[in-house]
Parts: sequence; structure tokens; C-alpha cells
Amino acid sequence: MLFQIYGDGAGWQLLGWVLVFAGLVLANEFARRTKIGGLICFGAIPAILTVYFIAIYICAANGAEWALNNDTYVHMTSWFHYAKLYAATAGCIGFMMLKYKWGIGKTEWFKVFPFAIVAINILIAVVSDFESGIRGFMAMKEFGDRWWLSSENVWLYGGWWNWVNGIAGILNIFCMTGWWGIYTSKKHDDMLWPDMTWCFIIAYDLWNFEYTYNNLTTHAFYCGVALLLAPTFANMFWNKGGWIQNRANTLALWCMFAQVFPLFQDASRFSVIPALYSDGFMDAAVRPTSANPTMQGVIAVIALVANVICLAAIIKRAKQQKKNPYKNEIFTDQKDYKEAMARAEV
Repeated sequence: MLFQIYGDGAGWQLLGWVLVFAGLVLANEFARRTKIGGLICFGAIPAILTVYFIAIYICAANGAEWALNNDTYVHMTSWFHYAKLYAATAGCIGFMMLKYKWGIGKTEWFKVFPFAIVAINILIAVVSDFESGIRGFMAMKEFGDRWWLSSENVWLYGGWWNWVNGIAGILNIFCMTGWWGIYTSKKHDDMLWPDMTWCFIIAYDLWNFEYTYNNLTTHAFYCGVALLLAPTFANMFWNKGGWIQNRANTLALWCMFAQVFPLFQDASRFSVIPALYSDGFMDAAVRPTSANPTMQGVIAVIALVANVICLAAIIKRAKQQKKNPYKNEIFTDQKDYKEAMARAEV
């Protein structure tokens, strides 16, 4: 079992997942279908939140009780959360520039932006994975176990799985093909990347799920399952070729929600923890005495294998087609690609 979902609270936990999944799917539709929706979600809301975050830290530095006790200040202090929020939001804005052909979004060279921003987001997570692996190694030397306490007072269990998954993440960057194969949909509601087919999506989802399972353990049920499945679901059924846009939109929106309302995941009837915490919910003040990291290792290996297979397939296709897989599209024979191109304005 990946997560501890049982007992009287299981119904609430499953309801929470459904609400998050449905909310993300609907929020993505609002953001992608109109310019106004996109500007509200990735312009107005982030601007308001930025002022709010700055106010919290300035007031906390001056000893204001409301700021010192603010949930964002207490529970969301890691550099990773802010880096992810603003990197994802930057991606959303760039994708809007491409699909609406705003400013440099009209230029050919800017088509490489989706690759660059996705690669940056992956590398942010890879660094975090490696950090956890190092911290686990240091804890083993000092305490005889792999537990280390994050800046947000969450016990994490760092080990070889972090290194394996970090390598999978690096490989995943090279699994993105057809960097310049970026199109606007005929309805101008989507930025399309047709060569980013199911091959990459599966490899990415496995890697990213393991990342959250390793490093955002108390949030993984939502940001590692619901958040990953929402864009994949949309891409599968009605938005072919728009997966990366869906992913950026839902990621940015979720980061905004989680940054302001962290207790939804951390301390409510909707909270879910993975199998790792064999003692159940733990007090940050008490060092854990046991762990069940089996699934961390299993999923890390699966993620690495998936990315190796994906990259090997890309290399094979590139040789057969005598193409550079990054300058050219190589999955043109796949159904996903053809359905995406049918939507594209060319």
C-alpha cells in the first residue's frame, strides 16, 4: 500500500482527493479557455499573493503575532515551494504568450521556452531529491537512521531512492523531443506540443510522483496523485497535445492554494500520509523510531527504468529517422501526435 487510507477517516480522505482532482480539472479549463481566465489565474492572483507573502515576512520580522502564527509562515517556509510556484507561473505566462502570439511569443526562437521552463522545474525537484539523499546520509552517520527534519518540521527519510529518482529526473529532461514543435490550437485556447506523447507523459508522471513521495511526503496523496492525474486526464480525453500547458496551469494553481491553505493537507480530516510513516502521524519534536521505505525504493526503480526505456526509444527512433530528436519531431506516427496536429493551426 502506498498511502494509509483506512478506518473511519478514509471517506473524508477520498472525498478530499476527489475535490482536489475535480477542482484542478475545472480550474484548468477556466484558465485555458479565455484570455481573461488566464490573466486572472496567472497575473492577478499571483500578484496579490506576492504582496501577501511579502507582508507576512516583513510583519513576522517585526514580531507581529498575526504573521508569526500565519499558516503560510509556519508551514510553508521551504525554498522549494516558492521556487516551484513562481517557476510554474512563469511557465503559464510564457505558454499564454505563445498561444496568443503576444510579443516574443510570435518569434520562432521563443518556441524553445516550454522545454527550458520544464527543464528548470525538473532540475528544481532533482536538486531537492539530492538534498534529501545527502541529509539522509548525514543522519545515518550521526543518528544511525535516515530521518531528517525539514525546515517545515516534517520528518523525511532520505536514502538511495532519492539518488535513483534524481537520475531519472535528469534523464526525463532528455526525453523531451521536438523542442521547436510548438503550435497554437485552431481555437487559440491551447498551446500544443504534439511530440510530447504518452511516452514522455508516463515517464514524467512516474518520476514526479516518486519525487513527491520522497520529499513532499505528507502532501503526496494530492500533489503526487491528484495533481499529476488532472492534466493527464484532460490530455487523454479532450485536450490532445495540451498536456504540458495543463500541467503548468494545474501546478501553479495548486501551489497557490497549498501555499495559502497548507493545513488542508497537513492537519485536517483530509490529511493523508504514505506507508513510510509506520508509526502514523508523527510529532516533529519526537524523532521517529521506525520507517517503511519499501515503496520509495520500488517506485524509484520503476521511474528510472521508465525513463531509460523512453530515452532508449527516442535514440532508436532518431537513428531510424535520421533526425535530431530535439530539433525535429520523431513521434509523428503515433495516434497522440496525429490527434494533436489535427487541432493545430499550421
